[in-house]
Amino acid sequence: MKNETVDVLIIGAGASGAAIAWSLTDTRMRILCLEQGPHLQDSDFPSRNSDYELSRYDKFSCDPNVRQLPQDYPVNSIDSSITPVNFNAVGGSTINFLGHWPRLRPSDFKSNSLDGVGSDWPIDYGTLAPFYDQNDRNMGVSGLGGNPAYPHYVPPLPPIPIGKLGKTLARGFNELGWHWWPSDVAILSEDYEGRSRCVNAGTCDLGCAVGAKASVSFNYWPMLQRQGVELRTGCRVREITVGEDGMATGVLYHGENGQVHEQKAEMVVVACNGVGTPRLLLNSTSSQFPDGLANRSGMVGKNLMFHPLTGVTGVFDQPMEGFKGPMACSILSQEFYETDPSRDFVRGYGLHSGRHTTPMTYALGGYGIDNPMPWGAEHRRLFDEVYPYSAGLTVVTEDLAHESNCVTLDPELTDSDGIPAPKINYRVCENTRKMIAHGEDRAEEALLAAGARQILGKGGDVWRRAGWHQMGTARMGDNPDNSVVNAWGRSHDVKNLFIVDGSIFVTAGAVNPTSTIQALALYIGDQIKTNIANLFD
Repeated sequence: MKNETVDVLIIGAGASGAAIAWSLTDTRMRILCLEQGPHLQDSDFPSRNSDYELSRYDKFSCDPNVRQLPQDYPVNSIDSSITPVNFNAVGGSTINFLGHWPRLRPSDFKSNSLDGVGSDWPIDYGTLAPFYDQNDRNMGVSGLGGNPAYPHYVPPLPPIPIGKLGKTLARGFNELGWHWWPSDVAILSEDYEGRSRCVNAGTCDLGCAVGAKASVSFNYWPMLQRQGVELRTGCRVREITVGEDGMATGVLYHGENGQVHEQKAEMVVVACNGVGTPRLLLNSTSSQFPDGLANRSGMVGKNLMFHPLTGVTGVFDQPMEGFKGPMACSILSQEFYETDPSRDFVRGYGLHSGRHTTPMTYALGGYGIDNPMPWGAEHRRLFDEVYPYSAGLTVVTEDLAHESNCVTLDPELTDSDGIPAPKINYRVCENTRKMIAHGEDRAEEALLAAGARQILGKGGDVWRRAGWHQMGTARMGDNPDNSVVNAWGRSHDVKNLFIVDGSIFVTAGAVNPTSTIQALALYIGDQIKTNIANLFD
């Protein structure tokens, strides 16, 4: 089936796809977004149900290999230290992310100039600052202005209370003279733009039924559809097509019945995340691009970066009330974020304090740890003496780019439409392992300074199911020989193809990437409008 040609075709209705669609609405171009998942309503969220905890282990697992829903595709991560996780629906992973909302720091854009490692971005923090601010307003971000770790900015809403747990850990950081700050979160501390404030249910990863957490299905997409953006769900894009002139002509996609449809477009925007985007590009082969679309550099799929994580838990004399409030980070320390020549690694990490997950999830190993508690008397003791009294710090490390860490197409595994599945080859590097060891020691120090009587969880293990943040596989750069897109997201090889998701990151930083992903999408949309007269030159 052939459809009428659209001006802009966006592949993916998650964080970045929604943001660039919003930026482009004032052009009055015809915009169509194809999304492989459904458009869930709040009544579809497990957080509405009494058995919500069970959903973390089946239909609402963050791992597509566990969910195995019709819209999911399998991921072969047998050769990876970390397995990618995501969610496929309108809103993408903003449906089950936790809403932690830090920005990249200025040094993250200049790691080569400052520290002789990695590559510099072709843009800097100042370029993105106004787009960070605009996106914070669109999403509804809560936080405290004046964080000395950043150039000055003020989130639009006051901070979420850090709770007893946050206050206790903050005293430990104060005792040591270390930086800490209440975390920015894309969760409402008060009613905002027709959405209700957080009710402290702690079910952030299971769909926020009240809409306090900023899934783009709640804030961006209602605006977009009112402005005429067409959203077509149940559409799994198979490949991006190109004409004889090497320009993208549109896509072939599978509908819910499996049949292949063609959609023509003047401009194609890819917003499929750091694994889905290289998968699509590598599967889009032609005589002009035998190694995959926009891949003359050979960099598509290379330089995959995650944020390797580990955690340290302290047990205190008083209950920490960790079950109260949203799961997102309570406070964040960036004391060890920058390179320090006295340490045996480059770049750095953050120490994030997160609230507890719910009891059943804790019993089955906690969020991401995958080590179930013992049963019997010891199980009872841990719930009586540890669970209520514990508070943890997560070590979130910067990941350096290595070409050997990559996404390729699996030669055998496919999704239900026969499209090759992504295969992940990834190993945690020695620099990261040194960072983790240093971070564990500092986390223990902070917990003891805060009054912990016992330390649990040290051991250097990287959480395997920690692949929420997927970056670097279609990197941005000025040189077409070692990058996939230019400084404003346009493919070096295909002048009407743009990429706007985490795959265009040059460095990973040591913070959650969604705020930066959306700021980049807004910036790229702005650049498209600025250059509209000679967009494809």
